[in-house]
Amino acid sequence: MREPHAPARQNPARLDVVDVLRGFALMALFLVHVIESYELFWAGEKPGWITETVFALFMGKSFSLLALCFGFSFFILMYRAAQRGQDFTARFAWRLLILEGIGFLHSLVYRGDIMQTLAAIGFLLLLFHRVRSNAVLLAGAAFCLVGPSLIVQLIAGASGAAWANGPALSSVDPGMPIYLSGDLWQVLRVNLWAGQQSKYWFFLEYGRMVQILGLYLLGLVLGRTNFFGNLGESRRWRAWALPGAAVLAVALFLAREPLREAFMAQGLGPGAGRAFWALINLWLDLAGTAFWALLVIALYDSRARWLVRPLASPGRLTLTYYILQSIVFVPLFYHYGLGLYDDWSAGTRLGVALFAIVVQIVAAHWWLARFQYGPIEWVWRALTYLRRDVPFRRKAPARG
Repeated sequence: MREPHAPARQNPARLDVVDVLRGFALMALFLVHVIESYELFWAGEKPGWITETVFALFMGKSFSLLALCFGFSFFILMYRAAQRGQDFTARFAWRLLILEGIGFLHSLVYRGDIMQTLAAIGFLLLLFHRVRSNAVLLAGAAFCLVGPSLIVQLIAGASGAAWANGPALSSVDPGMPIYLSGDLWQVLRVNLWAGQQSKYWFFLEYGRMVQILGLYLLGLVLGRTNFFGNLGESRRWRAWALPGAAVLAVALFLAREPLREAFMAQGLGPGAGRAFWALINLWLDLAGTAFWALLVIALYDSRARWLVRPLASPGRLTLTYYILQSIVFVPLFYHYGLGLYDDWSAGTRLGVALFAIVVQIVAAHWWLARFQYGPIEWVWRALTYLRRDVPFRRKAPARG
């Protein structure tokens, strides 16, 4: 039994290039987290060329790449179940609920957790999966990625709507004082809800929720069309799309400040100005996301594969590593731990992050040579199927 909208020649094997892309996104996101001291940087910003370069290159882009991979992974799970003659809808919904639970526990340590948001929006994929037309899905993705909620805010702000011109609700952050001076119990308690509010308001006010859905739909279409399974078919258009994305990203980066100044000079109100700035940055992030995705794929699809191939292993341990990074580094920066957020220079944070990335890559290769999954990936899989006999250790090769 084959899904009517699935490609006829879908490769059932694990797609290494997707693991590489996911590993790249995870390590880039980790680099951003360390440079921003797991959010404490924003309590008293100290701009410099290192922080500005890392943020310009990876902030918003790495997160978007993970969302794109999430949409693709959804397709793979649904498709493989259909190949076995099974409907994975209810199982995937249960899988998302488990991810919500894991994300909740993680958010107690680091309120910037994105798993809860990814899981919540993931339920919409169960609806869009039933849309057979890829053209309709692409149109939906384009609509989401253009920033419709921000455009509405811009128009409302320019029209004088009070709700659009008031202070951004995400700017009120009751959690930050606790992270800077509280003990562990206070951090855990504020992260139950009060500390989370500014994050969710940010996602809503700056269009992140709708953006994630658009990236999910794009990932779903990439799965249906077997994009990652047959890179040869896209080499021609990727050859011009890569420099095109680079030019667009650089142009938006250079033009965004002059554009904001010109827009603010029109006197359309603070809400309109805030929405316009968010729109420009949204489009910049998407152009940067396209550039990094196309660059990593181009390297993988060439003789330079060896440069990115090591990222496949951490890409298979995304959930474990994402949580482990917070468990190790949040106490390094927060007051209840070593409180190093204001002691380490940007150069030190960069050096520590790069060293930690190398360690994670090496450790991932060592782990996957002995185990099938990361420990949290194994728990997620076992709970998904409500089974304890999910293979964990790799079998030792038979000796002849």
